[in-house]
Amino acid sequence: MSRYEPVPKSPEAKHYPDDEIDLRELFTILWAGKWIIILSTFLFAAGGVAYALYKPDIYQANALLAPAEGGSGSRLSGQLGSLASLAGVSIGEDSSSNTVIAKEVLQSRAFLADFIRRHKLEAPLMAAEAWNMRQKEWIYDREIYNPETGEWGVNENGESLQPTNWDLVKKFRENHLNVIENKDNGMVTISVKSLSPLAARQWTEWLVKDINEHMRAQDVEEAEASISYLESKLNETNIAGMQQVFYQLIESETRTVMLANAQREYVFKTVDPAVVPQEKSEPKRALIAIIATLLGGMIGVFAVFVRAFIRGGKDEPETTQTSNTTSK
Repeated sequence: MSRYEPVPKSPEAKHYPDDEIDLRELFTILWAGKWIIILSTFLFAAGGVAYALYKPDIYQANALLAPAEGGSGSRLSGQLGSLASLAGVSIGEDSSSNTVIAKEVLQSRAFLADFIRRHKLEAPLMAAEAWNMRQKEWIYDREIYNPETGEWGVNENGESLQPTNWDLVKKFRENHLNVIENKDNGMVTISVKSLSPLAARQWTEWLVKDINEHMRAQDVEEAEASISYLESKLNETNIAGMQQVFYQLIESETRTVMLANAQREYVFKTVDPAVVPQEKSEPKRALIAIIATLLGGMIGVFAVFVRAFIRGGKDEPETTQTSNTTSK
């Protein structure tokens, strides 16, 4: 009989797989690292509150617009419309397509660059730090722009900080302008954000006015060019039927010019004009603080589990070595 006999296993002993989660052990690990979790949560919460308080208030002004009817005059059908197409003359456009074009032009680089330069918005866009509510004036970063002299600063390489059209349009698109079209009813909402509530309303009004004027001038220019072309063709023909067609085409283009000059709101009709916002739209300070606090707590829990995993990996070889010594 062997001196060492295997000890029979108790039927009551249970085997726990390695991948089974022990809630009591998890709670023990979390409790052991409670100060790490508390410290991480506190630091992130304090940082979130500081960041939220540091961010300046941003105001948003909105204007609700509807497509103006008859903005491009009437359409001719049948033989007259076909002849106009062959002659390269546009006899009015569908108001819906004209609205789509106007919406895209409103967000185009050429239009926005001209808009910013015309209204002298370079400094408020690129160098403004805040808005003085009491004195109603911009507060500029003087390292970037000097409002007294109107001069732009220079960077470390000696290059001027004066923005290019690319910089201005990019900043305006990303941080200030938002155009939304309601596909159900065709309504268009133009939203402009700014550090100044007065500027937010003013820029919105300027955008609506300028896009209407831009589209009006473009249609008038095209119609007048068509009239000039038709008159030259009219003088070249002696056929009475063709002269009648040219007269009708000239009449249609003249009507387009008259309607364009008579309408104050050519493409977009203002349904709800922009007003000075009384409440800020950004930042959501409470939400920032809550998210920062939750993030700090999660990072703290993750750090505690990583620490427990590392310690467990170090303790395992020692335990194995002790077991082997005992068995010998």
